[in-house]
Amino acid sequence: MLPMDPYLVGLDLAGRRVVVVGGGVVAQRRLGGLLAAGADVEVVAPEVTPAVEGMAGAGEVRWTARGYRPGDLDGAWYAIACTDDADVNAAVGAEAHERRVFCVRADDAPAGSAVTPAVGRHDGLTVGVLAGRNPRRSAAVRTALVEALHAGLVDDSAEPVHPGVALVGGGPGDPELITVRGRRLLARADVVVTDRLGPRDLLDSLAPHVEVIDASKIPYGRAMNQARINELLVEHARAGKFVVRLKGGDPYVFGRGFEEALACAEAGVPVTVVPGVTSAFAAPAVADVPVSHRGVAHEIVVVSGHVAPDDPRSLVDWPALARLRGTVVLLMAVERIGAFAAALIDGGRPADTPVAVVQDGTMRIQRSLRATLATVADAVREQGINPPAVVVVGSVAGLADGVTDGGG
Repeated sequence: MLPMDPYLVGLDLAGRRVVVVGGGVVAQRRLGGLLAAGADVEVVAPEVTPAVEGMAGAGEVRWTARGYRPGDLDGAWYAIACTDDADVNAAVGAEAHERRVFCVRADDAPAGSAVTPAVGRHDGLTVGVLAGRNPRRSAAVRTALVEALHAGLVDDSAEPVHPGVALVGGGPGDPELITVRGRRLLARADVVVTDRLGPRDLLDSLAPHVEVIDASKIPYGRAMNQARINELLVEHARAGKFVVRLKGGDPYVFGRGFEEALACAEAGVPVTVVPGVTSAFAAPAVADVPVSHRGVAHEIVVVSGHVAPDDPRSLVDWPALARLRGTVVLLMAVERIGAFAAALIDGGRPADTPVAVVQDGTMRIQRSLRATLATVADAVREQGINPPAVVVVGSVAGLADGVTDGGG
């Protein structure tokens, strides 16, 4: 007789008793999904992993700190047998069979009465895949389906997108570093207002009907007026379009995103903000510069360098900044790096304080240099460093580089 395919079904476990026998990593992996489903979970095991113990300490699960005993499945709706003892798992399965409780056998799937599918989630959807008891195949298919949904390659929308604006932080430049939600909203856009710091490679994946508006601001060069950008967002949304304002980094980290949000709100246009990975931390990270490190830096200050230290418009207390011992991250600072270095030295920072400069962080053309406060201005000029670049000042910039393996 050929083996029967399992019947894939979604269980409503909210408030219902679920017993997990075993407290190792298998149990740990299953508990997240059970808790997300609202199940009333009891873990029966003499010992558990630190993570499971933490869940019990937080009151998310109940932990019965002993071995399995007959009767432990009393009142259960669902059970998982995941100890490292096959005899115990078999006993749990036998009790489950007797009580007509569906039971997963982690050690021997065919011996159980239920099979755990490979599960993925996307925007309210739950995707479950079973592949004839081949977990690697089911996991691979699950991952491919969820990635396709994230990327917008599979249209999961039952209704058209409502008009409005989404301020999407595109991350530091690498198209793979945009958030899942940002990528999903981008795939549903009618109009994309972008700039040169956004993940430009993603524009090629947009549908042919999508209108792309270049709102780039070139330092000391061509630039679209911010007021005009605000007007475009409002105009297209009022015309019934779903507009994505694709910005580099995070919309609210020196990105003028809140100005755009205010303009939309004042015009009565619905606006959604999607945070992004800021280049202030991402660019140094990919250049092997941690902005914090135990015993080295306990503070991180991110500073805009769009005006010089002596400019009346500057809101930065440079003497106070110089007295700090932690990390200073400067954005938009390349053109005035000499003035910033001098202000920090004048305020008390040692001239030999390490400095790292990362241009086009996370991009194919990324490059970086190491210097000190005393030498960074000359090094930037000699090596032709241009915006966009992130400057990191502090002991962390002097830590050993070349520590990453480059694996993807």
